[in-house]
Amino acid sequence: MENVGASIISSLGAGSGVNFIELAQEISDATYSFQRNDLAARNSALEARISAASLLRNSLSQLASALGDRVRNGDLAPKSQIGNASVASVSTVAGISPRGSYSLEVSQLAQSQSLVLQSYSSGEDLVGEGSLAIRFGAVNGSGFTEDTSRDALNITVSASDTLQSLAAKISSESGGDLSAYVAEGVNGAQLVIKGREGANNGFVLEPQSAATSPTSAPGDLTYLGWSPAADSGELRQASQDAVFALDTVTMRSASNSVSGLPEGLALELTGTNIGAPTNITFSNDSNAITTVMNDFVAALNDLTGQLNEVAAAQGGPLGNDAGARELKRDLARLTSDTVMPSAAAGEPRTLADLGLSLNRDGTFRLDTERLNETLAESPEGAAAMFTTGPFGVFATMDDLARQNTIISDPGSLGGSVGRYEDQIERNDERLERIAQQQENLRERLTRNLVAAERQISASQSTLGFLQQQIEIWNGQN
Repeated sequence: MENVGASIISSLGAGSGVNFIELAQEISDATYSFQRNDLAARNSALEARISAASLLRNSLSQLASALGDRVRNGDLAPKSQIGNASVASVSTVAGISPRGSYSLEVSQLAQSQSLVLQSYSSGEDLVGEGSLAIRFGAVNGSGFTEDTSRDALNITVSASDTLQSLAAKISSESGGDLSAYVAEGVNGAQLVIKGREGANNGFVLEPQSAATSPTSAPGDLTYLGWSPAADSGELRQASQDAVFALDTVTMRSASNSVSGLPEGLALELTGTNIGAPTNITFSNDSNAITTVMNDFVAALNDLTGQLNEVAAAQGGPLGNDAGARELKRDLARLTSDTVMPSAAAGEPRTLADLGLSLNRDGTFRLDTERLNETLAESPEGAAAMFTTGPFGVFATMDDLARQNTIISDPGSLGGSVGRYEDQIERNDERLERIAQQQENLRERLTRNLVAAERQISASQSTLGFLQQQIEIWNGQN
């Protein structure tokens, strides 16, 4: 006969040893595990898309940056040539392609004022206490016109200052306007002071001695005074501007290093050629353009290969991405788009004119025959396409790279990255809500199961009594 008491105990779960707290945790985990796993898988796929789009975007930016470096460093700029190399050396600002020719006649080089002052027996001789004022301006024969826009240099000279220490003070306190040193020759020790190049960089020395009765002799600071009116051979070179004529237009420069000339032209004047102007001309480096076009095509093919891999319809993380599709279209249009809208008739206007051609599979090749034809017929026009201006090869690639960083444009790689990041953020918010819902369920189940455990525990005595009674009844039967 069936034991009725055992059946009741079994049905109530008494003595099962179940950990209701762990059971509540497992039930809540199982309830939301599918949603959590699904969102985690979505985030993983989104992160792969972000990584692929960012990698493409960076590759595009690096291509544009590398091209810009090639343009800016001057390798592609026309090479300057000057008929008389003893007159000047010529350079141009990187990214600018000068054309034509210029005549140059240099009638005067810029000079700096140089003083060799009266002699001492040694550089360690004391110069005398006081102050030394140095005013700047133009020395004209025996006259001096001060440049009132510049502050005078005032040097405090102590009783312990020597000729050597005074030279050091002049150099350090002038901020580069003057350089001074002590030269020891057959005439003894002499203070040499030089200024900057330029007519307005001359200077006079105005010492004030601390002595009651200045003697203007060695050991008294007034011994080091100088002005053009009192010059007795101390002035060894007068300051002056450079004077030259560019295309017969007379110009002045305080320095022999002249910049800011038309078409980015810069000169380093080294000699004069009065009455015998020399010509400055420019020649384009066709080999450099061919080299950069070969490198450009190789870089485009690397980018295209990367794009085809990540945007593959089967298995590519960007297989259905709007930014990747638009980049493919942009690259396909690259050969035919006008990059030099202001080019004259017959001048190169597109990258196809530089030999860039598109294969059927979307890769690129260099049509060297077309490139050589352009370089032969329009070398200046080809060189003009490699500048840092608003048009040309670099501007085109730079614009393309910048467009793909714009997050607000849904048809760009930047827009794709922004969209995927927004989706991850929303998924993370859902995961937070699920975590809170799971925690609420776990707490509710824990309360209910613990309450049930208490009820079962409280019923143990009743079950024991019933078991005894049943056994008694069975015994009587």
